[in-house]
Amino acid sequence: MTIQREAASAAPKLGPKQKRTIAGGAIGTLMEYFDYYLYGLAAATVFPHVFFSGDSEFVAQLSSFASFAVGFLFRPLGGLVFGAIGDRLGRKVTLLITVIGMGLSTAAIGLIPSDAAIGATAPILLILLRMMQGLFVGGEMGGAATMVVEHAPVGRRGLFGAFLISGAGIANVLSAGMFAGLGAGPESFFMTWGWRIPFVFSLVLSIVAILLRRHLEESEEFQEHARDVANATNKARSPLLEVFRHPKNTILGILIGLPQSIAGYIVLTYGLAYMVAEGTAASVGFLGTMIVGLLQIVVAPAYGALSDRVGRRTVYIAGCIGFAVLVWPAFLLYSTESTGLIWLGMVVGFVIPGVAMQSTLSTMLTEMFDVEQRTTGVNIGYQLSNTLGGGLAPLIATALVGWASGSIWPVIAYVVAICLIGAVATAAASIRPDTENAGRLHAKVAP
Repeated sequence: MTIQREAASAAPKLGPKQKRTIAGGAIGTLMEYFDYYLYGLAAATVFPHVFFSGDSEFVAQLSSFASFAVGFLFRPLGGLVFGAIGDRLGRKVTLLITVIGMGLSTAAIGLIPSDAAIGATAPILLILLRMMQGLFVGGEMGGAATMVVEHAPVGRRGLFGAFLISGAGIANVLSAGMFAGLGAGPESFFMTWGWRIPFVFSLVLSIVAILLRRHLEESEEFQEHARDVANATNKARSPLLEVFRHPKNTILGILIGLPQSIAGYIVLTYGLAYMVAEGTAASVGFLGTMIVGLLQIVVAPAYGALSDRVGRRTVYIAGCIGFAVLVWPAFLLYSTESTGLIWLGMVVGFVIPGVAMQSTLSTMLTEMFDVEQRTTGVNIGYQLSNTLGGGLAPLIATALVGWASGSIWPVIAYVVAICLIGAVATAAASIRPDTENAGRLHAKVAP
């Protein structure tokens, strides 16, 4: 811990290469969260009426959140495919493929006719494109986190990794802001054409991401590994096989990610559906999500810098405990139907504990795996936890509240159980400090 403090205080200023790397990584995370937050907002407020209009209100909401969950089922496959590409051919190749795929699949969702126009074909197309979206998103975080963290100076990996979550905050502002602005007009326009505009806008983000990422360079750590492989007489092992040669951290990485994966989707995505059912206008939730995103942009780096000083494990476990304690007060505030108190609930329920976990997770996962299987290892932990946790969270929450005749207590119990699992797994994981990683690299390249 002392070494981390000294390294952080002595860290050099960011150079142009490091700034490009942060921007290139953060734009992909921005797109990932923009696509998923956008889909979540639409699944809570639009899709039940546009693609599942023949069902009852409750069944339509369940069906809409089920389509939301489908995308997460394909994220682990994308993580494996693009993780292997990233560990074999380089992080840059993966990051270019994923942003193109995310932009095209998200934009296509905005072009699907309603079920009133083409019947059952509409929800089928929605699900197919959601699968494609999940596949490409599955390869994004592992490549971005690995690229950014490997370029970070010693003692500042937590700060660098947290900038990815600042990108997620910008995505929150963009997605919710566009929905709020478009929803402020006539409801008939928003429900027919307005909601489609943010989805098609994803193509613009994809172009920006390509322009930023085409100039990225691989880290010294990866280049050294690539030279070792090229000079080795034995064929390099599969990154997937390398990950499972040491299964402890692979399994724990999945469990660690569960609390952070459900935080946003319980408090913001399901929370929006919950408050609308309580009689609150959807625009209140859209604006609240914008406020959350603005705070996330600045709070995430603060949590990342804190993790450089006190340790990733400490910050993440504190986030788990905070989420378990604060989720109930957040939903109590949602029930007040007071705009200011609802926004306070979103901040209390997500910004304080959720951002602490999200800001720390990507860096912590990179420090749990060696360079030769790092992208694959990060993808497995991040994507499987998001599939098992976040992807199913709104659907589970909706079913639990329906089972409890409208009471929120089963959702609170569900969150507490997930937080307990995540905290115990974090305490048990083997996490290598970044100073040790730097020492290993220096030992390899020193004459």
